[in-house]
Amino acid sequence: MTAAAIELQDVACTFISKDAPGQRYTAVEGVNLTVGAGEFVSVVGPTGCGKSTLLNVAAGLLEPSKGSARIFGETLQGINARAGYMFQSESLMPWRTGLQNVMAGLQFRGVADADARAQADDWLRRVGLGGFGDRYPHQMSGGMRKRTSLAQTLVLDPDIILMDEPFSALDIQTRQLMENEVLQLWAAKKKAVLFITHDLDEAIAMSDRVVIMSAGPASHIIGDFRIDIERPRDVAEVKTMPRFLELHAAIWAVLRDEVLKGYQQQLQKAA
Repeated sequence: MTAAAIELQDVACTFISKDAPGQRYTAVEGVNLTVGAGEFVSVVGPTGCGKSTLLNVAAGLLEPSKGSARIFGETLQGINARAGYMFQSESLMPWRTGLQNVMAGLQFRGVADADARAQADDWLRRVGLGGFGDRYPHQMSGGMRKRTSLAQTLVLDPDIILMDEPFSALDIQTRQLMENEVLQLWAAKKKAVLFITHDLDEAIAMSDRVVIMSAGPASHIIGDFRIDIERPRDVAEVKTMPRFLELHAAIWAVLRDEVLKGYQQQLQKAA
């Protein structure tokens, strides 16, 4: 039996509380999550429920207080070298051109400049930025910067792709274009993807499975839905399908109360 690309076993993460120093806050508890090789899994849940915390555990950026993370059957110790990470925030170095940003990871691995340049140029072309490699981040639109970040992640050919709300800051048209591009690139190589999003429509349209987190503290998984919609998919067209609407209703029935709890918690913190 092939080992899962990501396997989180009974994971809990506890931190010192920001609001009450001296007290501890459990962000997630008792989380068991697997992502198979080649599987696209999205995690949705209320604001502050620990979605990004789980992603950081899978990336090796955060050691769980309890439980373990296994990557292709091996216990994760330190940074996950088999994963590429695409953040919500900007990850491009402003003093480098787009091409130089995409080259950077290869150069850090010791790839010769000429080879790194050729691979980076190829990936910029694949994400629709052929001929734009000489632009600096401040000369790019938001969508162009996201495409460059995507090329920066994929040029390293990771076995696992970790994506933390990568398109949330984009306008809806650019966002849909990026979502479709990600699906096309994913279909070509079928890497394991763990995708964090607030957008339930996005999660259903893109994923093989959608995992639901409860409101915090001690957030945990309360639902795991298989998305049985045929691929390939267009993220705009799929939202009109009867099966999409059925899945959306079923998932929202589980998620709705948790979103309301999370909203009330945010109001209490702001008061």
